[in-house]
Amino acid sequence: MSILSLFVVIPVLMLLGLWIARNLNQVRGVMVVGSSCLLALSVWLTVAFIQARQSGNTDPMLFTYSVEWFKPLNIAYAVGVDGISVVMLLLSSIIVFTGTFASWQLKPLTKEYFLWFTLLSTGVFGFFICVDMFTMFMFYEVALIPMYLLIGVWGSGKKEYAAMKLTLMLMGGSALLILGILGIYFFNGATTMNVMEIAANNHIPHDVQNVFFPFIFIGFGVLGALFPFHTWSPDGHASAPTAVSMLHAGVLMKLGGYGCFRVAMFLLPSAAQDLSWIFIILTTISVVYGAFSACVQTDLKYINAYSSVSHCGLVLFALLMMTKTACTGAILQMLSHGLMTALFFALIGMIYGRTHTRDIRQLGGLMKIMPFLSVGYVIAGLANLGLPGFSGFVAEMNIFVGSFENDDTFHRTATIIACTSIVITAVYILRVVGKILYQKVTNPHYLELTDATWDERVAVCCLIFCVAGLGIAPLWVSNVINDAVGPILNVINF
Repeated sequence: MSILSLFVVIPVLMLLGLWIARNLNQVRGVMVVGSSCLLALSVWLTVAFIQARQSGNTDPMLFTYSVEWFKPLNIAYAVGVDGISVVMLLLSSIIVFTGTFASWQLKPLTKEYFLWFTLLSTGVFGFFICVDMFTMFMFYEVALIPMYLLIGVWGSGKKEYAAMKLTLMLMGGSALLILGILGIYFFNGATTMNVMEIAANNHIPHDVQNVFFPFIFIGFGVLGALFPFHTWSPDGHASAPTAVSMLHAGVLMKLGGYGCFRVAMFLLPSAAQDLSWIFIILTTISVVYGAFSACVQTDLKYINAYSSVSHCGLVLFALLMMTKTACTGAILQMLSHGLMTALFFALIGMIYGRTHTRDIRQLGGLMKIMPFLSVGYVIAGLANLGLPGFSGFVAEMNIFVGSFENDDTFHRTATIIACTSIVITAVYILRVVGKILYQKVTNPHYLELTDATWDERVAVCCLIFCVAGLGIAPLWVSNVINDAVGPILNVINF
């Protein structure tokens, strides 16, 4: 059995441990031990992957393992990772680990909450290690289904509405996905569902590719906040509990960009070339619309939610540019955005837990009252607007430089329009930071509030370290991603 299977086995063992846990301390213990093991495993995998590449191993997928599962449809439990998968697994483990500490004080039904949270994590890890389309889709659904209960039971505000809207829209995307997957399978000869094998022996006619490409790209794009299918995202983020928002925006939305690149564009390359202009227009709208929408919001979570629409739109935008620099930037953006938006949602949840409001008009002077959380918010904001030295700058520079490498008017015009989001992002980030941190204290009761507890400091410090570390030393990550992007682009740009 491949070492990659541990990314599914450990969460399953965590589910078993949570089921037999009898008190809150045991529940917390299971989560800390399990999430720490996942983080250690992902770090080991990253180091092992880099060493394998440095030793001259050029296989497109490493640590592969495959066993037949359902012969009539040639479905197999097939796993393997390339550089993109490795960094996504690392991101997921960081968010699960920090999300555990961000949920340390969550009540009531703590045990049940962590059960569903862990099940969601199981789906995410399984999705990133699988190279069989059907198994990927199965884990994709496992990751989506718990969101309904996590938001509907433990959320806030219009939680029932947000949970139902999210579920219906994402299930609609799943319906498109299964149609697209079946189309690829049957029109390629119905011999395998392995992504790598299909890409190596692709017999899907050009016209058929044009039919099924929108199904898969939109199906994954719904989760990636593709305009106009993004409307579930702000409501879902705003109503979700803190750690769920962290995992949702930080990791779950990345399944959309990953699926668009790994399945839609990789397996239907001629359709990607023909139809990319349509989705470039839609993603450009996502980038600018999301940023403008964030400017007019007054709820901290809605501001970050619309910011996520903009940044995730930038991921799909860069992938569709189909240059190596832009696609590397897209994966870096997935990693960077996952870390900084998780930091944002963690801090917003901690502030809300003390002040009981997310309305920026009712907040002020927090730097004086809770300096640790306020400094963390400033760092998250600077990373979000792309300040050099943080992860956002590295990702966005690769995206815009790579996108401008296309020397035609359409691509360069779209790039220039998307670049305006940098200015708009600076406007709403600096506006919020100035309003809630540095103005006068709006409520005298806030003077009695306390700063971050030890468990909150663990989550915040880990995420700040990762955001700053990626910004200061990005080369090792970009090299890992480059090695994986190249072979995929060779197929797309045939």
